[in-house]
Amino acid sequence: MGFGDRPERPKPDAYQKALELLVRREHSRRDLRRKLGLRGADPEEAEAAIEKLAGLGYQDDLRFGTAFARDRAHSGYGPVRIRQELAGHGLPAEAVVQALDACETDWAGSARALIDKRFRPADLADPARRRKAVDFLLRRGFDQNAAYGAVRGRAGDVGGFGEPDEPGEL
Repeated sequence: MGFGDRPERPKPDAYQKALELLVRREHSRRDLRRKLGLRGADPEEAEAAIEKLAGLGYQDDLRFGTAFARDRAHSGYGPVRIRQELAGHGLPAEAVVQALDACETDWAGSARALIDKRFRPADLADPARRRKAVDFLLRRGFDQNAAYGAVRGRAGDVGGFGEPDEPGEL
C-alpha cells in the first residue's frame, strides 16, 4: 500500500477539536469558543461541544482560572494583573476571586523577592532607583501598598530610611 493509497480521515468535529485543545492545557470557555471558531467550527456546534465537555468535567473555568493564577503568580506577577488577565479570558468576577484565593500566594513576600532579585541594596539608597523599583512592581501587577512596602523594607535594610507619610514619598 503506497503513501497516496491511504483512505482519507474524516475531518474532526468541534467536540474532537476542543478535546484536542484541552488535552494540551486548560482553556476558558471564551478561549475554546474563539479557537474553535478559528479552526472553522460552526458557532452552534462549538457551543454544544463546550457544554458537553463542561458537563463531563473536561472544561472548567474555575480550574482554568486557578491554574492560570498559580502559573502567573509563580512567574512573578501580582494580583492586580492576574485579576485583569483572568477577566480578559472571560471568567466571571466570582471565579476570578476564587482563583486568586486558591492561589494562596504571599503577595508581599513575592514583591520583596522580586525586588531582591532585580535590585541591589545599594541601588535602593537612591530615591530615583527606589521609584523605578516601585514602578516595576506596579507594572507587574502588585498594588501600591505591596510595592511601597517591599521597596521600603528593602531600602530600610540598607539605609535606615524613615517611613514616608504618603505612598508617593519614598
